[in-house]
Amino acid sequence: MTRWINAIVLFIASAACITLHAQEASSVAGPNERRNWYSDPFFTLSHALADCPVPLGPLMTRAQMEDDAHYRAERGTTCWLAHKCTKPNSYMYDADIANAIRARFTDPHAFDGTSVWITVQRRFVNAEGCANASFDRHALQQQLEAIPDVEQVFVRIGSSTHGPMPYKTLAEPDRQPK
Repeated sequence: MTRWINAIVLFIASAACITLHAQEASSVAGPNERRNWYSDPFFTLSHALADCPVPLGPLMTRAQMEDDAHYRAERGTTCWLAHKCTKPNSYMYDADIANAIRARFTDPHAFDGTSVWITVQRRFVNAEGCANASFDRHALQQQLEAIPDVEQVFVRIGSSTHGPMPYKTLAEPDRQPK
């Protein structure tokens, strides 16, 4: 019973912190400005293809952030309630996961001829970008899945820098990916 009371208090505290953070941030942002409101890790793993569209990553409008606040608190706490996390919120793992990814991928030639960005949210890793058809996407997925505390990996890497991408892009944030 005590665990459930603690969980309820944790959920309410998480929701309050997320709402407070959102209110503070929203006071200086325009309604259509896209930001990384929650400071989710988003970084470049490689950038050899200059024409590759930059993924949207964790950028969202103020309205999207406000709509997502309750769900982030709920989804983050669910991990702990389900005994799948030792930390009280699954988003608390993201910075460590991002650092582990940076530490693992240090070979400057491993991603020759690719442009790949990484987003980490709620122990989920998204690898998005462009590479030629011979690039081993499955090997990348396996390497990312081997990072401690990663729950799920999504590899969305297009074979061309032109045409519709398999991810939302910064240039066309409202277009649904193919």
